[in-house]
Amino acid sequence: MTAAVLVFPGSNCDHDAYHAAKHVFGMDARFVWHKDPLPEGLDLVIVPGGFSYGDYLRTGAIARFSPVMQDVVRFAHDGGLVLGVCNGFQILCEAGLLPGALLRNRGLRFRCKSQHVRVENAGTPFTNACTVGDVLDLPIAHSDGAYYADEATLDRLEANGQVVLRYVDASGQATAAANPNGASRGIAGIVNERGNVLGMMPHPERHVEALLGSTDGAAIFRSLLAAEATA
Repeated sequence: MTAAVLVFPGSNCDHDAYHAAKHVFGMDARFVWHKDPLPEGLDLVIVPGGFSYGDYLRTGAIARFSPVMQDVVRFAHDGGLVLGVCNGFQILCEAGLLPGALLRNRGLRFRCKSQHVRVENAGTPFTNACTVGDVLDLPIAHSDGAYYADEATLDRLEANGQVVLRYVDASGQATAAANPNGASRGIAGIVNERGNVLGMMPHPERHVEALLGSTDGAAIFRSLLAAEATA
C-alpha cells in the first residue's frame, strides 16, 4: 500500500503517522509538503494531527487552502482513501470533504488522555478489521474536538451509517460522562457518503505498539491494508 503523509507548517503528528504506516505496517509511505503535488500511484492520503498554521483564524481553515489540498480533494473524489486524524479531521471538514465542524471542547480545556470509542460501522475501508460494538482504547489530544452538525445532518449521518466511531466508557456505554469534549451525539469519527474519507479525533497512530500501552489503533491500519488487498 502506498501512502502519503501530508506535512503542513505546524503539523506535529506527521512523524507518528509515518512511523505507524511505514515501520509498523510496512506501507510504502512518504511525506508530502503542503506546497507540493500529490505523487501518482497513491492508495492512501493521511492528513495528520497538529496545529496547522498555528490554528490561526480557525482550526484547519488555512490549511484547507494549501496547494496540496486541491489534489487531496480530487484524489478523494476519484475514490482514493483519505484518513484525517485530529487536526486532519478539522481540515477535511473545512475542505468540504466531510460535513459538520469541530468546535471548542466543552469546558474550553485541552483534553489529552486515553479514551474509549465504540465501532459503529465495521463495513468501511478503515474498520473492516473490527466488528460493530468493538471498544477501542485510543488517545485524544485536542482543544477543538467537539464534532457539531445540525440535527438534519446528524440524522442523515446516523441513517447512512456514516458515524463510524462514538465516545463511550470502558464498558461500551455512550454516556455524557464518557464524551470528553461535548461532541454532538458523542461522535468521534465519520465517513463521507462514499465511505472512502474518514475523519476521526482520536489518534490511532499513537496506539499501534504494545510499548505505547495499547495496540487498539492497529485495527485502523490493518483495515486499510485489507481494503487495499481486496480492491
